[in-house]
Amino acid sequence: MNYFAHSDDVYQWLGNFINLERGMGGRPGEHFKLDRMRRFARLAGHPEKSAPVIHVAGSKGKGSVTAMLAAILEKAGMKTARYLSPHVSSWRERIGSAAGAFPEEIYTAAGNELREIYTAFRNGAEDPAERGGAEEGEPTFFELATLYFFLCARAAGAEIMAVETGLGGRLDATNIVDPLASVITLIETEHTEYLGNTPKEIAGEKAGIIKRGRPLFLAEQTAEVFSLFRTKAAALGARLYYLGEHVETSGLAVRREGAAFSLLFHTGGLCGERVECRVPVPGKVYAANAALAALTLTTLFPRRVNADSVRAGLESCALPARFETLAEAPPVITDGAHTAASVSSCADTFCGLYGEGGILLFGCARDKNASALAALLRGRFSRVIITAPGNFRAGDPPAVYKAFTRAEDLRPGRGGPDAVELIPDTAEAIRRVIELRALTRLPVLGTGSFYLAAALRDALPPAEDRT
Repeated sequence: MNYFAHSDDVYQWLGNFINLERGMGGRPGEHFKLDRMRRFARLAGHPEKSAPVIHVAGSKGKGSVTAMLAAILEKAGMKTARYLSPHVSSWRERIGSAAGAFPEEIYTAAGNELREIYTAFRNGAEDPAERGGAEEGEPTFFELATLYFFLCARAAGAEIMAVETGLGGRLDATNIVDPLASVITLIETEHTEYLGNTPKEIAGEKAGIIKRGRPLFLAEQTAEVFSLFRTKAAALGARLYYLGEHVETSGLAVRREGAAFSLLFHTGGLCGERVECRVPVPGKVYAANAALAALTLTTLFPRRVNADSVRAGLESCALPARFETLAEAPPVITDGAHTAASVSSCADTFCGLYGEGGILLFGCARDKNASALAALLRGRFSRVIITAPGNFRAGDPPAVYKAFTRAEDLRPGRGGPDAVELIPDTAEAIRRVIELRALTRLPVLGTGSFYLAAALRDALPPAEDRT
């Protein structure tokens, strides 16, 4: 067998399995096979059981919450592995520790182990009748990437793992874990081709990560969605910690350098204590995400996670394309927001910090409700450039352009249809935005997709080094 010499070789090999993420339709059960994932885990000696897991799902904010969990745990002295998706500029963003990438030898050793496991899967190592391939189906990229994470975490000697689901929850490849706790963030309408057409249907898929007898930490939800989670948790004997009932957030101040706020705990190791916190990302939503992460850990580890580790973990936690500043004077901000609540929050934060009438670069995937997103953004920017959401996810820029140029929803004095440009080629659209910024000296927001954020980030990389 040819062994991998470098971790980049591992990821290049994994790229051969990118298939379902390129727009294959259908409901989850048609393509995602937890039995196949369980077989891989069995062949690998169950690396998902090598350390306790905190399992995170949701429509928006799950990546931030997962990263915050890992950062607080690390500051509390626990060697932590974290799994995120998608990555923005480097695949190592997906698989690493709270502090960043694992050492190179961890990636290569786990990659070589992964390749041997895949070969065993294909050859039916346990039982010739259980041979993989056409009958069982090839593994997806995400299945193999998930197994790769667990192998890396085991090789790194992680004491605990913070694991974000990729899509949904019930049939997500990560859902082979028996977690210490489940965490579910805000539920919105998203990935309707896989998860359902209503928030309640989508919540049903996310609720699939709730496990019998394991606590559920839940972000604030609509009444209908909350009722579904409460019923499912009760049926499984999973104690429910609903964010608004256990932590109060107050004194929120959103500034360009981040958000400051106060958390008052009503349960867990910090019960009755008020903790002054800061996250290096502007926005009300990040304070809510921080509160959920802090509630989870101060409840699970009342003797290990204290106020100092909460403060230090949150203050150290930043992720690419989460209201990230790529340039100053005038600023260029990029954010992977792609649901109604996240786009609205992102636009509110941007306009609150830099004023209305800036430049918007926008592109969203074909499965998004472009009309609803446009309604949240129209009239708040003087120039709008519509483009494709990068090269990975399929988009429909002409349909998005049409949504943005509906004259009846444009605010007087904020431009009209002529202020909106359609430039389907992402690279060309970014060049146009950079040109407009130089001419007008206006601030820029690029949003609608993590893939668009990655393209903008690559064109205007931030000053700090990225691994």
